[in-house]
Formats: sequence, C-alpha cells, structure tokens
Amino acid sequence: MSRLTVRHNVGGRPARLDPEPEISLADGWKPETWLGAPATGGLALPQATPSMAWMYSPRAVFLGADHLVVADSGNHRVLIWHGVPETDEQPADVVLGQPDGTTEGPAAGGRGPERGMHLPTGVLVHEGRLVVADAWHHRILVWNEVPHADDVAPDMVLGQPDAGSVEPNEGGTCSASSLYWPFGIAMVGDRFWIADTGNRRVLGWDGGLPEPGRPADVLLGQPDPAARDENRGAAAGPASFRWPHDINGRDDLLLVADAGNHRLLGWSPMPDADAPATFVLGQSGFDGADEWPYGPHTNKRFRFPYAVGLDGTPGVDERLAIADTANNRVLLWDGVPTDGRGADHVLAQPTFATNGENRWTAVKHDTLCWPYGLSLRGDRLAVSDSGNNRVVIWRRH
Repeated sequence: MSRLTVRHNVGGRPARLDPEPEISLADGWKPETWLGAPATGGLALPQATPSMAWMYSPRAVFLGADHLVVADSGNHRVLIWHGVPETDEQPADVVLGQPDGTTEGPAAGGRGPERGMHLPTGVLVHEGRLVVADAWHHRILVWNEVPHADDVAPDMVLGQPDAGSVEPNEGGTCSASSLYWPFGIAMVGDRFWIADTGNRRVLGWDGGLPEPGRPADVLLGQPDPAARDENRGAAAGPASFRWPHDINGRDDLLLVADAGNHRLLGWSPMPDADAPATFVLGQSGFDGADEWPYGPHTNKRFRFPYAVGLDGTPGVDERLAIADTANNRVLLWDGVPTDGRGADHVLAQPTFATNGENRWTAVKHDTLCWPYGLSLRGDRLAVSDSGNNRVVIWRRH
C-alpha cells in the first residue's frame, strides 16, 4: 500500500505527487491540514515577510473545539483561528503581539511590551480565557476572552509588576512569584502550572489562574523559592530539572517534559509540594540524562523532548504523545506507561530507529523537522513543525 505525498517547489507550492511507502507504525494517523510555510524547511530560514498565513519557527500550538492558537515564536506573535482550519495555508483570523499581520520583531516591532511579545512559546485556552507564555519577556499574558480583533492588549500580566516591565525575575532575586523564561503552561484539574524553564523549576497555583503577584502554592525542582540551579546543583535526579519545558496531566497525574535531561517525569498522585517523581520515560533511571545523538535510536530514548500531550479516558482510550524534537518525530503510547515501556507508535519516521530531518528528503505532509509543540484532542493532533515553519494537524483514521 502507498500514499501520495507532496513534493514542494522553491515557493512552497505543490509541484507533483510521488508515491511513498506507507509508514506502518503510525496507527492510522495521517496529516490532514498544514498551516504556514511548507518550504523552505529543514532548518532553512524563510524570507522575513510574515503574513496571516505564513509562520516562522512556531513553537507551541493549542487545539480546541472552537479555536486553534499558535505561538508563531520567530515572528514574536500569536495567531488565532476561530474554528479548526480545514484548508491548507488558511490565514489566521487574529494576530496578537503585532499591530498587523505583516509586522515582525520583538515588542510589537519595537512599539513596546504593552501589546508586544518576545518569543512566545506557550498557548492555552481555558474556560474561554486565552493564556500565553511570553517567554523572553519573563511573564504570562491573560486575555479574559479569546480576541476577535488584532492587536488587543492583555487583561492581566503575571510575573511582572506591570505591562511595561520585562526583566527576568522582576529584576531581582528569584521568588515564588517571579519568572525566568517561562516556556510552558497548563491547567491540570483546578491547578495552573508554569514550566519556569530559566529557573529550572515548575510552579503550581491552586484554584486556577492566580492574581498578579500571588506566590505559587507548589514548587517542584528546587529546595526553596530563591534557588535556580540546574538539577539542584548536582546530577539529574527524580526531583530536579534541567530545562522543564511543557506540562500536561489529569487530576491524579502530572507530566513534565524535562527537555534538557532528555526525559519525561511523571507524578502519580499529583504532588502538593516538592517531591520526587514516581516514574521516568526516556532514561533507564532517574539519574540518567543521556542525549544519544548518534543512536541507537529506539522507542524508549528521547533527544530534547519539548512537548507532551495527553487525552482520553484512563483505561479506555487514553493516549500520551511526546514531541521528540531533535529526533524529528512524535511518539505515541496507548495509555500512560508508568512502567517506563517504549512508545507504541511513531509519526514522521518509518521506524523507531530512524530520526532524519524530513527523513533526509524534501518536505512532505508527513515529515517533521524539529517539532517543538503539540496539542492532542481526541483523534486530532496538532504539531508545531518548527523547522518547517508550519503547523500540521494530523488525524487518526
């Protein structure tokens, strides 16, 4: 059996269709729609001419029933589609962080941080509110509703004293309410979590989104609020991080993609205070932090896993997804593998042993180059295919 895959010309438009062997480990997942630029791809830089349809190194994506939201990180903006896009290269409906769809550059093209962003990397819609991790401004932005107009200022800022401040840790000492490169955000149960990557820790607030300035209720990865050493100043362990980057879970489970240690840590039950993880994926033990850049590549080893997705009912149809970024693939499990077992399925590679950027070929619908973010919802999976300057929505058939 074969599928038809698209070979792109220099301008990114389909040139011709070539048959290619079916990827047997994909468990029925196939690309459905791509947004943004399919070319040049392969870590090549696109022209600095953003539009409402083209992206530059998008790093995060949120797929909901009513919205698709993308952190178009290289253009320092967030793009919003009202409704799930159904057409390739469909333009976004709304842009935030820039005055219009063609301006690029940090801080709204130089206008300032009040409406601008600097490398946004996390996006989330929860109970009708839009939340954005504005990583290099060291803050979290909150809109009380998902905007329908461009260039709308946020309603609330977390991690800074005001909308014009952008210093790491508020220009002072690390505390339980300050941030340094917050790359990931998640709402798990009624607790709001931030992957405070530059402070090598994860912060949690009970009761959902906190008011500005409120200290975190839970701090994982450091012995106290002022500490910010990699792996607590020692080797990797069950209660430490190097680069915590993304968070997911459910009421009785917390998952953290610890990209710098090439692993995923899991806590079950949900931790209410600093505590060691109860299981690890990607390493043979909690003290492992091996990268394995030259292989052998398997279904159990990661290289910079920057994102984690979880959806479904435990014991029925639950799925776990990990963006194994530097291996240019997405790994999928049927259920949550608390025993450390390897992935059941792989997307964008023909086997677990391969890891080439775009499979060392031209950009195709089902290839990936440094996938940084993902969002899993039922039988749809949105992937921020950062090195190819696009987002691809996959669907399980």
